[in-house]
Amino acid sequence: MSYDWPTLLPLIFAGLMGLAILIYVILDGFDLGIGILFAAADDAEQDTMIAAIGPFWDANETWLVLAVGLLLVAFPLAHGTILTALYIPVFLLLLGLILRGVAFDFRAKVPAGKKHRWNRIFLIGSLIASLAQGYMLGVYVLGLDVGLGGMAFGALVALCLAAAYAAMGAAWLIYKTEGELQKKAVRWLRTALVLAALGMAAVSLATPFASPRIFDKWFLWPEMLYLSPLPILSAVLFAWLWRQTFHLPKPDDRHALTPFLTLAAIFALGFAGLAWSFYPFVVPDRLTIWQAASAPESLAIILAGTVVVLPIIIFYSFYAYRVFGGKATDLTYD
Repeated sequence: MSYDWPTLLPLIFAGLMGLAILIYVILDGFDLGIGILFAAADDAEQDTMIAAIGPFWDANETWLVLAVGLLLVAFPLAHGTILTALYIPVFLLLLGLILRGVAFDFRAKVPAGKKHRWNRIFLIGSLIASLAQGYMLGVYVLGLDVGLGGMAFGALVALCLAAAYAAMGAAWLIYKTEGELQKKAVRWLRTALVLAALGMAAVSLATPFASPRIFDKWFLWPEMLYLSPLPILSAVLFAWLWRQTFHLPKPDDRHALTPFLTLAAIFALGFAGLAWSFYPFVVPDRLTIWQAASAPESLAIILAGTVVVLPIIIFYSFYAYRVFGGKATDLTYD
């Protein structure tokens, strides 16, 4: 294939969309996970957990908006096909995000006796959003199979992705909190890691069998040799991080951010494996990147806007995480 400008444009947008999805999963994953962990925390701990995500959670969802926006404008045929197959879980995802947003503010405004209701709604919204994302991933991996088998696999991946988000949330709490809550977060991470590892293993095993084309990519020589570091390194990182949970927190809070960065690396490796498996298709075995793409003239205009907007989003994200780094303090809404 000759990579002239009209050919490169869809590839550029596929890369940008993939980058936005990966960043969203990592960043919004930890605040969704903290919402899920509300189920195991008391009232005082929940206040600290909210403070740990307060400056970040809303901006984290910007990456989801960017990813969906790029899918809509750059790959309209894929957007229609994917959302048609996943209409109900997309609705549930939006419902969960709305519940989270409302509960986040209302829990701080209502009388103390009613705050626990909004804490439960925050938990429910986080769980619904996480499960919906996992279900969509499972169905997508199987080529948008909405039959009984696809739904069952989607449900399995939904539970495991929720556990992975809980692990991300626990890892973030290890970095942002101290004292008893930090020790609890270590225990939560240890438990969630097991389920997250099972979930990644399930997706990794199912993906090559989703189609003969993907199977050939993973199990024919020499591609098999080139791709083997992805699952091996992921397994090593999982095992290493699980072992580290027996030595955390360390004196002087050393390496408190390491669990979060390790999980981010695992997510990136898993995403790289999925991207390689489905390339060049944006809808598995139905639409390639080029078949689904908008006209080159349209993509060129959209790219000009993206070149302006994307650096602003990146700069703001880095700036916010730098300004609000360190341990969580009391969150106020004044």
